[in-house]
Amino acid sequence: MIESELKIFEGKFKEAVNSNVPLLDRVMQYMVKRKGKQLRPMFVFLSAKLCGTINETTYRAASLVEILHTATLVHDDVVDDAPERRGFFSVYALWKNKVSVLVGDYLLAKGLLLSLDNNDFRILQLLSEAVRKMSEGELLQMEKSRSLNLDEQVYYEIIRAKTASLLASACAAGAWSTTGDEGQTDKMRAFGDAVGMAFQIKDDLFDYTADNVGKPTGNDIKEKKLTLPLIYTLNNVDKQTRKELIYIIKNQNTRKDKVARVIDVVNQSGGIQYTINKMNAYKQDALTILHTFPPSPIRDGLEELVNFVSDRKY
Repeated sequence: MIESELKIFEGKFKEAVNSNVPLLDRVMQYMVKRKGKQLRPMFVFLSAKLCGTINETTYRAASLVEILHTATLVHDDVVDDAPERRGFFSVYALWKNKVSVLVGDYLLAKGLLLSLDNNDFRILQLLSEAVRKMSEGELLQMEKSRSLNLDEQVYYEIIRAKTASLLASACAAGAWSTTGDEGQTDKMRAFGDAVGMAFQIKDDLFDYTADNVGKPTGNDIKEKKLTLPLIYTLNNVDKQTRKELIYIIKNQNTRKDKVARVIDVVNQSGGIQYTINKMNAYKQDALTILHTFPPSPIRDGLEELVNFVSDRKY
């Protein structure tokens, strides 16, 4: 459905991030070769096609989304001290702090110029808003993980800012690029927001279920990240168990046996099923919005992507 558009996009994206500085060019080539699923550009193109006809503005919107997403990942790896990204060495692991921060800054500047040079002001506005929210979400999560805040609404606020905002803006930018219509743009933003919420909740489930790597990872517990399965559990177990779990998260979060104990309690308490139900509710919200559009192969394609988000094994 969008195979030819994605091929053209790859060329345009490489062009958009190329540089005259050899070091920067090496880093960019390394990153472009190890690109991820490219879900966000897919959502840009499908949203654009659902509402109209793909044009040069759409390609720039998809490039901007991917540039901003890549910039935040490079900075995230510095923040998280992460040696790997998508199964390969991260930019941070190979080139360390200074280069990583400057590469992220360079990408942000390239993204701004791509839009400004082409007068794509509305698209730049939509996506800059997402980057602001992503930074706020990260900082809010850091603040709350220190105090082990157990509020479910705060969790939704964090994931809406950290993850859903960029997907919502990607869908909105796609719609705007082919229609210039605020109503359609808002509708697709709401669709992307619901998909993004389902996507992040699915991600958080991987820590407690064996779907993706054959065994739960417990990484969020080690990082003292309170995600929905754990928040539900802490709010629904007896006082003694709650006290034990909080003690483990605060003081024993690097011990495998103790992390396994937390995962067991989460599984036994209904935390997994509760989280799956919430994920499916967001997925249903997305499909309800999608079905306000007339049936078409593009609508079917977006529906497949929504299903992939909640059914994926990685």
